[in-house]
Amino acid sequence: MKKNSILKYIQKAKKNNQKLLAILLDPDKTSLEKIPSVVQKINESEANLIFVGGSLLFKNILDEFVQIVKNNTQLPVILFPGNAIQISDKADGILFLSLISGRNPEFLIGNQVIAAPLLKDSTLEILSTSYLLIESGRETTASYISNTKPIPRDKPEIAMATALAGEMMGHQLIYLDGGSGALHTVPAELIQLVATNCSLPIIVGGGIKTKKQMSDIFISGADIIVIGTVFENDINYFNK
Repeated sequence: MKKNSILKYIQKAKKNNQKLLAILLDPDKTSLEKIPSVVQKINESEANLIFVGGSLLFKNILDEFVQIVKNNTQLPVILFPGNAIQISDKADGILFLSLISGRNPEFLIGNQVIAAPLLKDSTLEILSTSYLLIESGRETTASYISNTKPIPRDKPEIAMATALAGEMMGHQLIYLDGGSGALHTVPAELIQLVATNCSLPIIVGGGIKTKKQMSDIFISGADIIVIGTVFENDINYFNK
């Protein structure tokens, strides 16, 4: 893909009020043998982007995993890394995340320093992203591994101020995430307040189980919705 083409695509979609759907594939939860059939279902869906990543990654198969995904789709494949070692030059781009909702320096800047020289020598499009964990009803893997407290779901003003700081620091995207397996989605009021005050494209994920929830989140101001667990559990989700 051409340099900066993913960001330009997302920015153009936002400008035209075109809502985007990303499907998250976790290499720990999808076997290499099943990737072609899983990706075929994604190709048949309304998806615009494929995210690849997980909080842990127990298997050392990221390069192979991404390559097989790429071999079976024309959609942009973007890394959603849980740490500094989850980098593969086989993908098209990477969400260069800074966990600005927490105060753990390793996820604010530590992992980024380790990854930066590797990314500079890669062909990946770097998508600088403010990452905000939002309380979702229970502790998620992301909050446990990062050793950070999510923003309380009933404190939308904190999320807004945090996202606004990320925009002012020069980030290109805002990611509001309840975390994998979240009990509740990011609240509509919180999304709306962030969207009203920030001009950056807003990604929302975590706890989304129904198409009604997807619609409500888009109406609240999300530009990209990320679906993970519900698709992992039923790859025919979008055919119903």
